[in-house]
Amino acid sequence: MKTGPLSLIAAAAALAVTAGLATLTVPDGEEDGGGTAPAASRIAVERSTLLCPQPGDTEVGETTYTSFTPAGEGDEGSAELLPATTESEAAEEDEQNDDKDAEKDSEKDGGKDDAPKPVAPLKRPGTPAAASTEKAGAPALVGTAEGDFAPGWSVQQTTLVTVGDGRGLSGARCTAPDTEFWFAGASTIDERRDYVQLTNPDDEAAVVDLELFDKDGQVESENGDGIQVPAHSSVSVLLSTLAEDPSINVAVHVAARSGRVGAAVHAADEQIGGDWLQPVAEPAPGAVLPGIPGDATSVRLVVYVPGEDDADLAVKLAGPNGSITPAGYESVHAKSGMTTAVDMRKLTQGEVGSLILEPEDGSTAPVVAALQVTRGKDTGQEMAFIPAAAPVEERTTASGNWPKAASLSLTAPGKAVEVRVTASPGSGGGEPAEETYKVKPRSTLAVEPPKTSGTKGTFALTVERVSGGPLYASRTLEQKEDGIPMFTIQTLPDDKGMVEVPDAGQDLGVLAD
Repeated sequence: MKTGPLSLIAAAAALAVTAGLATLTVPDGEEDGGGTAPAASRIAVERSTLLCPQPGDTEVGETTYTSFTPAGEGDEGSAELLPATTESEAAEEDEQNDDKDAEKDSEKDGGKDDAPKPVAPLKRPGTPAAASTEKAGAPALVGTAEGDFAPGWSVQQTTLVTVGDGRGLSGARCTAPDTEFWFAGASTIDERRDYVQLTNPDDEAAVVDLELFDKDGQVESENGDGIQVPAHSSVSVLLSTLAEDPSINVAVHVAARSGRVGAAVHAADEQIGGDWLQPVAEPAPGAVLPGIPGDATSVRLVVYVPGEDDADLAVKLAGPNGSITPAGYESVHAKSGMTTAVDMRKLTQGEVGSLILEPEDGSTAPVVAALQVTRGKDTGQEMAFIPAAAPVEERTTASGNWPKAASLSLTAPGKAVEVRVTASPGSGGGEPAEETYKVKPRSTLAVEPPKTSGTKGTFALTVERVSGGPLYASRTLEQKEDGIPMFTIQTLPDDKGMVEVPDAGQDLGVLAD
C-alpha cells in the first residue's frame, strides 16, 4: 500500500515544527523515483519545551529566571514557565485524589505555597522577561513557547548563594526534555553534595535509570534502577545514595526507560562553592570545551569512554592567537568504561582559552568530557564546570546577563569564523546593540557584550555564525562577594530554531512502499 504524498508531507512537517529536530531524507543508495533527493524547505519551529531544575537544596539564596526569544517577523504566540510539583507534592496529590473533599480543600488552600513567581509571559520577541524568588525549596519549572515565541527560545536560571555549603553563583540553561543525558565531573565524596534533578514535562510518569562510573568502572548499585518521575513533577536524587564507597571524578548516565525528562546535576562543595553540571554534547571521538577563564588557578579534565574501545586524545589549548600543545598535558589515554582525570595547573596563563580534544593514533572511541574550573585562592575559591559543547550551526542565545558581569568566549577549532553578537534591550528597558567579530583559526576570542543604551534589568546575548568554519561558544557570569570570585559558565549550543521539511511539490509516496 502506498501512502499519498500530501499526508506524508503533512506528518513530517508537523513533527519537525513541533520537535525542532526532525528532517526527512532518502536513505543512501535509494532513489526517490525522480533520481534526486526530495527538495526541502526551512521553516521556524512552532513549539518549544524547556525545563528548569529545582534550584538546589540551600536555605539561603536568590534565584533569577530570564526568558528570551530573538526578534523575528511576528509576535503571535506565547512563552511561559509554570511550577512542577515535587515528589512529595505528587504523592500528596495522589492521596487527595482518593478523597474529593480533600481535593476541594487543597484547591481552597491555594496549592503550591512555596512555588516561585513564574517568569512573566513574554510580551514580544526581542525583549526579555525576568522574575526572581528567595523562597527555599522553589520548584522546578516546565516551560512552553508557541508560535513566533518558539524559535530560539531560551531561559537562564541563576542562583546566588552568599553563605554556607555550595555558596556562589549556580547557573543553568534550561534544557529540552530527552531520553538520555551524560555528565562528567560529579562526585560522591563526603565533602560534596551532588544531586541529579529529574523533571518530567508530560502527562504520563517517566521511568529513569541512573548509572555512575568512576576510575574503576561502573559503580555497583540497585538504587538507581527504575526511578519513577510522576507526570509534571520533579525528583531529586543524592548521588552518594547510589554508591557504597565515595568516588571522585564520576560520570553520570541518565536513561529514560519510558517517557522523557530534563536532567541536570548540582554540585555543592564544602570548600570551593557550587554550580550546575550540565549535560555534555552527544559523545563523539573528540570534544571542544570553550571558555576557560584566564585567571583559573586549576583546571581538572574528566573523561569517560562509554564504548568498548579505549580513547587516545591529543590535547590543544586554543587561546587568543592560536592553539598550542600545553606542556605536560600533551595527550590523554582514557580506558573504556572508566573515568580518567587530569589536573592541569596554570593552564591558561592569564588569557581566556578553550580545550580541544582531538582523536589520535586512529582512535574512534566516543568520549564524555567536562572541565572543573577553580578560581581564587585558599578560602576564597570558587568552582564552575564546562561540559563538552555542541557547535553553533546558525544561532544561539545566552539569556540572563547583567551589566559588567557577562562575557562570551567564541572558539574556532578549525577555520576562521565571522560572528555577529546582538545585545537585547534589558528586561526593564533600553536599546539593543550589535557587533561583528572575526575569530582566528584555532583560537578563542573573549568578547565583552556590545554596549547598549539605557539597559535596565537583565538582557540577552544572541550569537550568530555568519560565515567560515565551525563555531563553539560559552558565556561566563561573574560577581565578587566578600573577595570571592563567584562565577558560572554555560556552553551555548545551537538553538535549532529552524528545521527542514519536505517541499510540498515533491511526491514522496515512493518512500512509503
